[in-house]
Amino acid sequence: MSEFEPVVPLPPDIAKQPERPKLIDIMGPGLITGASDDDPSGIATYSQAGAQFGYQLGWTLLLTYPLMCAIQQISAEIGRVTGRGLAGNLRRHYPRSLLYGIVALLIIANAINIGADLGAMAAALKLLIDGPLLLYVAMFAAVTVLLETFLRYSRYVSVLKWLTLSLFAYVGTVFVVGVPWGTVAWQMVIPHITFSADYVTVVVAMFGTTISPYLFFWQASEEVEDVAEQPEARPLLDAPGQAPEAMRRIRIDTYIGMGFSNLVALFIVLTAAATLHAHGHTDIQTSSQAAEALRPLAGRFAFTIFALGIIGTGLLALPVLAGSAAFAVGEALQWPVGLARRPLKAKAFYGTIATATIVGALLNFSSLDPVKALFWSAVLNGVVAVPVMVMMLLMAIRRDVMGQFTIGPVLKVLGWLATAAMAAAAVGMFATWGS
Repeated sequence: MSEFEPVVPLPPDIAKQPERPKLIDIMGPGLITGASDDDPSGIATYSQAGAQFGYQLGWTLLLTYPLMCAIQQISAEIGRVTGRGLAGNLRRHYPRSLLYGIVALLIIANAINIGADLGAMAAALKLLIDGPLLLYVAMFAAVTVLLETFLRYSRYVSVLKWLTLSLFAYVGTVFVVGVPWGTVAWQMVIPHITFSADYVTVVVAMFGTTISPYLFFWQASEEVEDVAEQPEARPLLDAPGQAPEAMRRIRIDTYIGMGFSNLVALFIVLTAAATLHAHGHTDIQTSSQAAEALRPLAGRFAFTIFALGIIGTGLLALPVLAGSAAFAVGEALQWPVGLARRPLKAKAFYGTIATATIVGALLNFSSLDPVKALFWSAVLNGVVAVPVMVMMLLMAIRRDVMGQFTIGPVLKVLGWLATAAMAAAAVGMFATWGS
């Protein structure tokens, strides 16, 4: 036998295959988008639902899950396939008047939402350590702008992923206060639905809080950002061979992210139902009121982790709200956009992030009622969501937009069902106005 035998290559079926990416690497835009949906204003809505109606409204989160998954998956696929965000695609394929109208409403709704979230975070911190409320508002606003502007994109995404852990505060709270799980399961599967004005209003608010237009813009734009950050990645129109892995990642990311979002929202409802509703506290208007009301009912520990969760979710939601507004404006006006860009290379984009955050902060220094601000934000989100969803679906089925990657029948049906649900929610908002 020769001392040096020839090297025989392994057959393809037993050759070493590249390792599959870890789940934490797959999770990105979908996880962050879903977690940011449970922002302080959302916590207020879910707390009000539990306080007012106990365990009766858990079914809304079960119903909205597939609809939410479908519409967020569509927005992500538009960004990944075309290499453009929603506003960029609207500019390319539809009249400017439609684009500018949608973007203007989005900016207004986001600024009000930012203001409400900053106020709720400041109020939560004041509950924990006391101190000047408005100073906390300014501090949270400054931290958000500085991190979003000067922290490198890849590191910033890691920070946002870690901030999603703050949502586990509400998981912990549920197990501290104790919940009758049999009753919860029964109410989710066989709900007791009434058609009173109060019930319909809260259902509308649950839908409007769970499916919001800023989430569509953010997830689509973050798919574009992720492509820009990976040297080998290309929009799928230019590199269709990347489609199987990219679409698989989007599905996993979106389904888990939205599931996490709705599960946490359910836990917030259950916490409020088991404590506030059970003790007759049925009128909770803000997330900080919910935290404060928990203290005598569920103890200092439950109160503390609930309040800390408000701050953590706010730190996660603020950059998504400000960033989605900046992406929409920048793409509409053809500015250089992207969190991966250096500040001096995208001054108008980062200026929009700062402006939206500052305007939101200033609302807390005005005489504007924060509860009314939340209401108007919900109204605007409900109004804006419907035309945005319609345009997304129309783009997603056009071959001149999506090429061979137009959405399939299941996504199409779920997308239109989600749009119909949001249209009904928007009508419901006005039908119950003043009730």
